[in-house]
Amino acid sequence: MLVLSLFPGIGLLDRGFEDVGFCVVRGPDLIFGGDIRRFSVPAGRFHGVIGGPPCQDFSKARRDPATGNGVDMLAEFTRIVKEARPTWWLAENVPGVPDIKIEGYSWQRLDLRASDFGMAQRRLRHVQFGSNDGTQLLINRPLRCVTAQEPTVTANDARPLVDLARLQGLPVGFDIPVFTRSELAKAIGNGVPYPMAVALADAVKHRADYGQLCACHCGRRVVGRQLMATNACRKRVHDRKCVTDQANMAAG
Repeated sequence: MLVLSLFPGIGLLDRGFEDVGFCVVRGPDLIFGGDIRRFSVPAGRFHGVIGGPPCQDFSKARRDPATGNGVDMLAEFTRIVKEARPTWWLAENVPGVPDIKIEGYSWQRLDLRASDFGMAQRRLRHVQFGSNDGTQLLINRPLRCVTAQEPTVTANDARPLVDLARLQGLPVGFDIPVFTRSELAKAIGNGVPYPMAVALADAVKHRADYGQLCACHCGRRVVGRQLMATNACRKRVHDRKCVTDQANMAAG
């Protein structure tokens, strides 16, 4: 269960995979002076590739024009998956990230909220998964926090570091002494909430051919002629279709 982690940051996604039993090897990251563009891997050494490519260009909170770096880094992620030829790959990002589809791999897109995994914030992340054996992820959400009222943690969050760490599921007293306060806040804010990382790792560990899954991308199983798992899923699909229809009308 050897996994290559790309764009690891401070390793929040890695922690989840390590604690479920995977052995994680970290690739280069800008915050430690690395450059993925100079990085290559041999084929057939890694069972999986995980990563969270930079999301700023795809974020709704972005105020400046997109730089193009987001698309470039998605291309680097894809390049390394093709080089490594793992059994599966997993990428997490913000909802606005483009689809990542890689030849030879299935494709699954999942909407995950931090509150689905017991966290007090409703941070929404999109996870994309592909496998060369047709297996899928079935996400377990046993600890939903229905009273999640805390504002979503962001990369430029001004709240105390202890609060940011708590909301991301990090242990009390978490610190990286060589980081400045702003560097550490950005690194925590860019990470995956730890309970979500554990749930993803567990889903990868127990991946299988689950057949038809919910059309809203929540990752829940459906049966028979059922397309959506819950009424909330039906509303989500309806709202998404309305947005797409409006965009198509505006485009001509």
